[in-house]
Amino acid sequence: MIIEGKRALAWVGKIEEVKPIDGYDRVEYARILGWWCIVSKDYNLKSGDKVVYFEIDSKVPSDNPAFSFLEKRNYKIKTLKMCKVVSQGLIMPVAALGIAPDIPENTDLTEKLGVKYIVAEDNIRKQSDADRVLGSWKKNIFLRKLLKYKVARQIILKIFGATKDHKIAFPSSYVCVTDEERVQNMPYILEDKQPLIASEKIDGTSTTFLLVKKGLKYKFYCCSRNRTLHSPTSKYYDEKTDGVYWKMAIKYDVENQLKLYLKNNKNESWVCIQGETFGLGLQGNPLKQDDIDFKAFNFITSKKGRVGSLIGRDIVERFETPISWVPIVDANYILPDSIEELLEYATNKSTINNDVLREGIVFRSQDGTLSFKAVSPEYLLKKGE
Repeated sequence: MIIEGKRALAWVGKIEEVKPIDGYDRVEYARILGWWCIVSKDYNLKSGDKVVYFEIDSKVPSDNPAFSFLEKRNYKIKTLKMCKVVSQGLIMPVAALGIAPDIPENTDLTEKLGVKYIVAEDNIRKQSDADRVLGSWKKNIFLRKLLKYKVARQIILKIFGATKDHKIAFPSSYVCVTDEERVQNMPYILEDKQPLIASEKIDGTSTTFLLVKKGLKYKFYCCSRNRTLHSPTSKYYDEKTDGVYWKMAIKYDVENQLKLYLKNNKNESWVCIQGETFGLGLQGNPLKQDDIDFKAFNFITSKKGRVGSLIGRDIVERFETPISWVPIVDANYILPDSIEELLEYATNKSTINNDVLREGIVFRSQDGTLSFKAVSPEYLLKKGE
């Protein structure tokens, strides 16, 4: 769940439904929002009970006795098929974790419970600049409190963001990091029957290209998910961590093409393309590509904001060096009445490589203002997530 702008791996919610699993007496099936999980009958859960939900992709601390039953799974929370049903995540009563029953719903407990991403690299790659600075100054109680406030956080990051690691903050004053909410966390959206644009979700690494006009000059940002990357001419440039993004920037001549866009749209002060870099050597190369490539999924400007996918696709594919858009599966998709039907729709072959499953579908409103994702449970089971 996205809470205060970042993904929470553990958060407080309430049970919506509990039902038996045929043939199994010691466990039952419980739902929180759109997530179904196998739970112990010993919890005696019922609708309305307050619980903590641990998202897939997360790993709980081994030194907490409350999680000892997960030792055989190396304390990892994944999509599993057990007892003839699919279980996604982990549900535990607040009392089992020593948490007060009056804790508000949607409270992020990721840090409090010491929950991390399963993949060690993700704890760095998906770490926000505020988290990084807070980690560097964790003994400074005053600074920790200040970071809770947006204005103070922006000032502190500007002053202290450039630490000894020479990392540069993501240009969040212009655009946001890419992090779509999962449909299971927003089941209410199924009531919205406006036609949506359904695009294939690509399993790779999020990439942002931003060009800002500063007087007669321009500043180009090449970014990973949470970082602005040093250019190949910088002494701090690291081919191993920065190279894949810059290869795409150079391949598609992104800086010059964005510069031409700003020159032709003089009312705009900045323009941004966001997308996915994927293929050989990235995320296990699930699409079985022979090389790396980039496909755009966002086109954002200072005046228009994020434009609709069809408009964005038309713009980038008309560049002198065309940039491909993520495959649009349906430009007028109407949401079904259940999460299960939507996840079934998300589960299909990739249009990039029809021999493999796609990761899922990203849904956007026609004007680009609404977006969320549905990740295929079958894809996660095959990938071990």
